[in-house]
Amino acid sequence: MRTPIIAGNWKLNNTISESLELVKGIHYGLTDVSGVEVVVAPTYTAISKVADFLKDSAIAVSGQDVFWEDSGAFTATISAPLLKDVGADYAIIGHSERRQYFGETDEMVNKRVKAALKHNLIPIVCVGETLEEREAEQVEKVVNTQLSGGLAGLTSEEIAELVIAYEPVWAIGTGKTASPEQAEEVHQLIRNIVASDFGQEAADKVRILYGGSVKPANSKELMSQPNIDGALVGGASLKADDFLGIIKNI
Repeated sequence: MRTPIIAGNWKLNNTISESLELVKGIHYGLTDVSGVEVVVAPTYTAISKVADFLKDSAIAVSGQDVFWEDSGAFTATISAPLLKDVGADYAIIGHSERRQYFGETDEMVNKRVKAALKHNLIPIVCVGETLEEREAEQVEKVVNTQLSGGLAGLTSEEIAELVIAYEPVWAIGTGKTASPEQAEEVHQLIRNIVASDFGQEAADKVRILYGGSVKPANSKELMSQPNIDGALVGGASLKADDFLGIIKNI
């Protein structure tokens, strides 16, 4: 039985004080919730304070990215040891915005995943197609390529422990959401690819999240699909009530 995960990616939002206010609202709103893992990904400047507040909480903290080297002359990057040092347990890797705005490739994703695993950070590895790729019926090709490149060289045991997030790029921040049937179809595809490349046991264990304009209103139907194990939430994670609504819909 796979434990669902609801992860909130705060992106480039919130000062330290705003981050603390938000995470307190989430923390105190979860008193009657069980059976789901909750993760928040603040900006780098707020991770330490948020993690300190959550020290005795069930809520985990994630970095929004991680670099593949531990240290060195790599201006503006953040390493796995530094994320661990400030209290992170997860790292989002290969988000579509990283791919789009910063030229991140599948090879870079792969190096980041390996660095995260080396330092006991759980990678949340993002894959997904653009609208043009979907309309050209290239979803399977795109997702297969991203998974093959991003997960190359990993063991079945490592695959079983990481998290995959399917993010249809055309649904991120647009207000558009894949239908439950569209999302389930790609989640099933991802699980089949993992089974083919790493074995059925790894495929049965790996958790696959949906990301793309998830809200309380659509989350229940999405999360009811057999291969959707939670959500990577963007805008709705910036309001405690909305984020709590999604968590409780699990």
